[in-house]
Amino acid sequence: MTDFFVYDVFSKVPFGGNQLAVVLGADRLPEADLQRIATEFNFSETSFIFPPEDSAHTARVRIFTPTMEIPFAGHPVVGSAVALTELGHGSVMTLELGVGPMLCKVSAGTAQFTTSEPFNILATPEIALVASALGTDVKHIIIHNHPPVLATLGLAFTITELDSVKALSNLSPDIRAFRTGRDKHPTSLDFAQFAYVRDQGSIRARMFAPLDNIPEDPATGSACATLGALIAQLENCDQKFRISQGEEMGRPSIIDVSTSGAAITVSGAAKRVMQGKLVY
Repeated sequence: MTDFFVYDVFSKVPFGGNQLAVVLGADRLPEADLQRIATEFNFSETSFIFPPEDSAHTARVRIFTPTMEIPFAGHPVVGSAVALTELGHGSVMTLELGVGPMLCKVSAGTAQFTTSEPFNILATPEIALVASALGTDVKHIIIHNHPPVLATLGLAFTITELDSVKALSNLSPDIRAFRTGRDKHPTSLDFAQFAYVRDQGSIRARMFAPLDNIPEDPATGSACATLGALIAQLENCDQKFRISQGEEMGRPSIIDVSTSGAAITVSGAAKRVMQGKLVY
């Protein structure tokens, strides 16, 4: 039998944030079962903990959505780091991910990770297509700061600024437009959409990836990191802001982002809410 924990990530309290299953001792599981287990949990991501390939590191972490393995995602890194600390692995660790080793620090149930992965803008999808995918009118999309951009720090998102919290709250995604976007932009994987409203140092956001069986994600650390890199590039200076996400889902989440040159740091809390064993 294999132990697992469930954490609510980017939340200090149970039943907020983004759910994450952390499966321990994954090296004892058949390779073919990893995706099946992630699909069974049906959270936006499940992380599997393996022994590190480099003995100087803490663990190797593989991350699966309900449909595929991905190289990097924010809330699995935060949740896995908190879980490993609670298991006695110390407060400073290096996790081996699909994008390479990543330094993490944990304190009082809050973890932070820093990535220096190259920031790339892959495409500028048509505004009308993005509006259709989000289920909003093009008039609500702000373009004077930047048009919708398909960007990545290891995982691709289309990032779009909207003109009001009301427009953000009223989004009604159209899966047909996601399919069109995926076909037009194969590097997007599933044409995931990250929409946000900015008010000085605070940001409110929503993320949708229905083609990956994630109708909406309550907290998306990798997208928040990518947004930080985008704004830092646009404004040519380091950034520090707090992002709230998941409000419309009843799972409020808080993600802190700061930049220092090419380095992006994301931090947030994680609360263990369940634990058990795989018994199949």
